Amino acid sequence: MTLRILVTGSSGFIGSAVVSALAEAGHWVRSASRRPNKAANRDNVEWVQLPDIGHGIDWNPLVAGRDVVVHLAAVASRDRFERLGDARANRRATADLVQACRRYAIKRLIFMSSIGAQAGSAADAVVTETDEPRPVTAYDRAKLAAEEEIRLSGVPFTILRPVIVYGPGAKANIAMMMRIAALPVPLPFGAFNNRRSLLSIDNLIQAIFLCLEGSATLNQVFIVCDSEPITLAEMLATLREATGQPPRLVSISPAIIRPMVVAAGGHQLWNRIGRELVASPAKLEEAGWSPQIETKTGLCKMVRWCRETAPLPIKPYEP
Repeated sequence: MTLRILVTGSSGFIGSAVVSALAEAGHWVRSASRRPNKAANRDNVEWVQLPDIGHGIDWNPLVAGRDVVVHLAAVASRDRFERLGDARANRRATADLVQACRRYAIKRLIFMSSIGAQAGSAADAVVTETDEPRPVTAYDRAKLAAEEEIRLSGVPFTILRPVIVYGPGAKANIAMMMRIAALPVPLPFGAFNNRRSLLSIDNLIQAIFLCLEGSATLNQVFIVCDSEPITLAEMLATLREATGQPPRLVSISPAIIRPMVVAAGGHQLWNRIGRELVASPAKLEEAGWSPQIETKTGLCKMVRWCRETAPLPIKPYEP
């Protein structure tokens, strides 16, 4: 069935991939972002300018005539949140969007939340949807508040809480890991056996497709992650091996590395590098989702794409 879909925040890493996939599947996509993306040139993609959500948006003309809304737009910088105290921007924008969705009888609002709304950036046990949400940052608390706006609205919804998403064009944490892996020196992370759940952009898109119409996902909240977690050491080794390098990981105790990491980037950086965050996708799998990309395969695919098209310094190893 062909749907008329609004995608907000469509120029980012996730948004660009989602718009391309939806258009490729034959849906009519209204792509709303502050700047056009590559998919905006397709015949079944209509690009519209999206104002800064921090200053309020009239969502009515964007939502009008749509069947489904995929809401990705957000004030994405956690630094900006903490610095400006602008935690209300995302909640306010989502609340206004929900009113427009109700006005135009949208069939489904798919909201891209974050694993941070559930558990912050680290957890001592496997994270599931039944756990009490424990967001740590203002950004994550705002995501959880936006979820509440949606749940109470009466608009049919699906809320997705993805872990860190990787794939061609990924930025932030994944781009940082790629830069670290590209350094022409041995890395002191061989003893870092802390596991992290990651999410392939292809697997995330599969989840969105499942949520477009499926009754099993209606008015539900789902964690989204690849089937199996990966250790930090395995992640760096995979990124290096994808470029033809040997892993060259030196086993130094994380207890020795921790003070240097905390000094360089604070406790949140250590949480992302030195602690575990293992999530369970079981609930989404029970609803019919079956992730096709295994994490190591997806990481290798990302590196190959970067070597061919992106400016990151991922080069073959020269002993």
